[in-house]
Amino acid sequence: MPGHPRWSRHTDDLRPALRAATWRTLIGLLAVTGMRQGEACRLRRDDVDLQAGTLVIADSKFGKSRLVFLHPTAITALRVYEQARDQAFPEPEAATFLVNSRGGPLDGPNLPKTFAALVTAAGIQAPPGRRAPRLHDLRHAFTVATMLEWYRDGGNVQARLPILSTWLGHVDPKSTYWYLQAVPELLALAAGRLEQQADGQAAP
Repeated sequence: MPGHPRWSRHTDDLRPALRAATWRTLIGLLAVTGMRQGEACRLRRDDVDLQAGTLVIADSKFGKSRLVFLHPTAITALRVYEQARDQAFPEPEAATFLVNSRGGPLDGPNLPKTFAALVTAAGIQAPPGRRAPRLHDLRHAFTVATMLEWYRDGGNVQARLPILSTWLGHVDPKSTYWYLQAVPELLALAAGRLEQQADGQAAP
């Protein structure tokens, strides 16, 4: 999948091989869809339609469900994982799309420990006073990258934000607007856009 952060390369060092494949797929899926990690862990096999290129995130936070569309490269990566998973476990022990090294569902509470080890293996150190990257940060990175791209392509970001809010499963668009205030680069781009609009209105 495109958009893999560099710590995902170290998933190849995990054993057994299916555990490495699961982690590689989990990180890639979060990076390119902005899903919550719990949503990815609960994703059922019949929620994944690789023919149509869609994921159904059912009954997620606040009881909402939504449809997520996949890029062709993501579909290809998920097909590769699906084949490896089914080869390792012809008789599935879990109905989830992603499985652990025993064929069962992923254990959400144990994910931070493995992810922290991957971050350390990648040589990533948090600046003084900052925390180390978390798996959940992939959702934030996806959101920020999407909004930055919208600002840079000159589109109407305000009109697009409700779409992104729905995509992320936010119950209120205000949760998506938070990123404008939380990320300095986004705030600067938003301010620049406002200045351009003000200059245009002031011009004779």
